[in-house]
Amino acid sequence: MNEDLKKQIDTKQGKDGFIKVTDQPVGNLSDQQKVFLNRKANALFNEGKIDMAERIFITTGYSDGLTRVGDAYAAKNEFLKALKLYLLAHNKRKSDPLIEKVSGVVSAMLK
Repeated sequence: MNEDLKKQIDTKQGKDGFIKVTDQPVGNLSDQQKVFLNRKANALFNEGKIDMAERIFITTGYSDGLTRVGDAYAAKNEFLKALKLYLLAHNKRKSDPLIEKVSGVVSAMLK
């Protein structure tokens, strides 16, 4: 992999990079509200309503939920959507391999 390209991607995350990762959890939710919303999102996820669960997990900032939604997107080969969720979840173990994959594709296209 092109290390320079990986550095460029890393420095762009959270700014004006390839994927918007500036979504922040709502700061004024109580712990009880977060628990309620996360339970609702888990139920929606289990019903296959991934997009609705995603919106709630982004709102609450629940990293495990964000990772599971990312896994669901990755299983459908929707790697950029998966990458966004992994980055929001701060899950480097899942995001780093996708960054490698995307940067490899971009490098190949540039050659």
